[in-house]
Parts: sequence; C-alpha cells; structure tokens
Amino acid sequence: MSNVQVIDVELERQLELRVAYDDGVTCSFPLLALRQACPCATCRGRRDDGREAYGGTSIEARGAEMHGNWGISIEWSDGHSTGIYPWTHLRAWWDSGLDGQYARPR
Repeated sequence: MSNVQVIDVELERQLELRVAYDDGVTCSFPLLALRQACPCATCRGRRDDGREAYGGTSIEARGAEMHGNWGISIEWSDGHSTGIYPWTHLRAWWDSGLDGQYARPR
C-alpha cells in the first residue's frame, strides 16, 4: 500500500471527497466523517481529551488545497482549515473499513 499513488481527487462540497489510487482503488470519504476526524493538533487534542473535534451534524467544504504528493487540506463551512489529510492515512482509513475513526500515523 505504501507505493500507491493518488491519480485523481474529486471534492463534492456537500457530500464527499473521492480519492483514486493507481492500484485501481477509489475511496469515498463522507465530509462529516472527515471533519470529525480532522488531523490538526487542536482537533486531535480535543479527541484525546474525550471531546468531539466537531459536534455538528452536517458540514460543507468551501474549498481544498493539494499539498503536493503528500495530502490535502479542506476549508470547512465552520471556518476550520488547519488539518492536512495525508493520502497514505486516508488510504489506511479506507482499508481498515472506514469505521468513523481517522487512521492515525503508525
């Protein structure tokens, strides 16, 4: 899995982020799950303290910025935009069954 590369990214601003990898796997991530799993230090700290990173029931993406071959950051409708979602972590999350918990770095 570590050798796979991202070949396409699509962001449906009200629904999901889709990431296609060169091994033929396309992953779909619901936006609410991504926002709740934001990997930034603030959101991770909230989750580590037993609190939710985002307590809303819906969210939209206002935009996104690619970070080279490394990952993507999303600007959320609640004003949050500091988390960078690494492609490898998104893929690990998908491969683990997308259980609502963002895959942490190993």
